Amino acid sequence: MICENVQKLIDYAVAEKLITRDDIYVVRNQLMEALKLADWEECSGNYSGESIDDILAPLISYAVENGMIADTANSRDLFDTRLMGILTPMPREMIAEFHRLYAVSPKQATDWYYDVSKKLNYVRAGRIAKDLKWLYDCEYGTLDITINCSKPEKDPRDIAAARNQKASSYPKCMLCPENAGFPGHATHPARQNLRPIPLTVNGEEWQIQYSPYGYYNEHCIVFNEKHVPMKIDRAVFDKLFDIIDYLPHYIVGSNADLPIVGGSILSHEHFQGGGYTFAMARAEVETPFSIPAYPNVSAGIVKWPMSVIRVSSEDRQQLAECCNDILVKWRAYSDESAGIFAETEGVPHNTITPIARRNGSRYECDLVLRNNITTADRPLGVFHPKPSLHHIKKENIGLIEVMGLAVLPSRLSREIVMLEKAMLGGEDLRGIPELTCHAEWAAEVLSRHPEFSEGTARGILEQEIGRVFLEVLEDAGVFKRNDAGKSAFMRFVDVVVK
Repeated sequence: MICENVQKLIDYAVAEKLITRDDIYVVRNQLMEALKLADWEECSGNYSGESIDDILAPLISYAVENGMIADTANSRDLFDTRLMGILTPMPREMIAEFHRLYAVSPKQATDWYYDVSKKLNYVRAGRIAKDLKWLYDCEYGTLDITINCSKPEKDPRDIAAARNQKASSYPKCMLCPENAGFPGHATHPARQNLRPIPLTVNGEEWQIQYSPYGYYNEHCIVFNEKHVPMKIDRAVFDKLFDIIDYLPHYIVGSNADLPIVGGSILSHEHFQGGGYTFAMARAEVETPFSIPAYPNVSAGIVKWPMSVIRVSSEDRQQLAECCNDILVKWRAYSDESAGIFAETEGVPHNTITPIARRNGSRYECDLVLRNNITTADRPLGVFHPKPSLHHIKKENIGLIEVMGLAVLPSRLSREIVMLEKAMLGGEDLRGIPELTCHAEWAAEVLSRHPEFSEGTARGILEQEIGRVFLEVLEDAGVFKRNDAGKSAFMRFVDVVVK
C-alpha cells in the first residue's frame, strides 16, 4: 500500500509537470529514503486528479505510524514539505521558466508561478479554502471579511519542542533568501518547496514569492535580499514604482515602519502585493485638490474610513517627489485638537502606509496617514480598535486591513457557531466562558434585529461582524469622518499644498 501511495505522488508530479519521466527513478529513491523504505513493489498509483493534500495524507500517516515523526501539526508540516521538496525544481529551472514566460507577458509569468506554487503545496490552497469569507456592503464600498482558519493552531507538544529548540540565527528571519530549501525545525517552518524569483528594485537585489497562507488572490511578498529593517522614506516610492513597472497588473504596498501601525515583521524590508482589487482602490476621491509644486500630479482625499490621500500622475519622478513631500510634512505634523502629535518625548508617531498601482498609463499611490501614539487608557494605540471592539478584532491594523480586507482571528470560527446556538436558545452569554466577551455586543445585535431566527442568524452575525470591522477602520483613521475630522484633515491639506 505504501508503494502505491508513493507512486501516486510521483504520478501527480509527472501529470502536473513538476518532474518528467526522466526524473522518476531519482525521485522514487529520494522518497523511499525519506520514508525509510528498503524495498519497492512495482504498482500503479492510480492518480486521478486528487488534491495534493489527499495524496500526502497517507504518506504522513505512514511516517507517524512507523515512528519517523511525532503526531503533531508541526512535525506533519515539516515532513510533508520535505516530501514536496523532492519534487521541486532547482531555482535555476524555475527562474528560467519565469523569464521565458515573462518575455511573453508579465501576467503569464505570474499566472504560471502562482499555479506551480500551489502544485508544490508551498501555497497551501487546501487550507486557504477553509478560511471563512464574506462581504460587507457599506457607504465606502464592499469590504472583504475573512476569518483565518488556514494556519494550524499550535499543539502543546510543538510548543514544548520549540522551547527545547537550540537557538539559531540562520536564517535571520522568515523573509531572508536563505529560507529557500531550508528544512525547518520546531521554531522555523520548512521551506524545501520555496523557490523565490529574483528582481531588481531601485538598483538592489530583491526577490518575490507568494504567501503560503494568502489572504487574497496571488498574495505575494516582495522582499530585499538583505536583512535590513522596514523604512518609509523617499526611496520607498521608487521601489514601489519599480515593482509595478515590472508587474503592472499587480498592486503593491508597504506596511508602516512604526510599531502598532506597522506589520508583524519590521526587521526585514518587504512589501505585499498581488492580483486583487481591494475596496480602497475602488473608493472614489471625494475632495480633490491641487499641489502647485507638482503640476502634473492629481491629488485628493479618498472617501474611505481611514485617512487617505490619493495622488496620481503619468510622471513617475514627479509623483515620487510629491509622495515624499507629503510624507515629510506628515512626519512633522501635529494638531492637538485632533489628538495628533508628531512626537512625544522624542519618540516619533507619524508615518504612512503607501499602496501603489498602475491605472492605465498613470501611476497611482494611496498614502494612508498613520499615528501610533498611546495613552494610559489606550495603551494599544489611540488610533487602534477601541476596547469595545476587541472581542472581534484586537490585533494591529496593517496593510491588508487598511485596504479593506479584514483578517480576523481563527477563534471566531468556533465562537460564531457557539454564538448562533446560544443566541437562538436565549442563553446568558455571561455564563459561557468562551462567549462572555461577546455578551454586550450580542445584546445590541438582537435589539437591532428582531428578525433574528434560525434562518437568518448566521447572515446577521456575519453582517454585524462586518459592521465592527468598519468601526475598526474608522478608529484607525487619524482624521475622523465627522465635520470636525474633515476640517482637521483640510488643515493638513493646507500644509501639503503650500
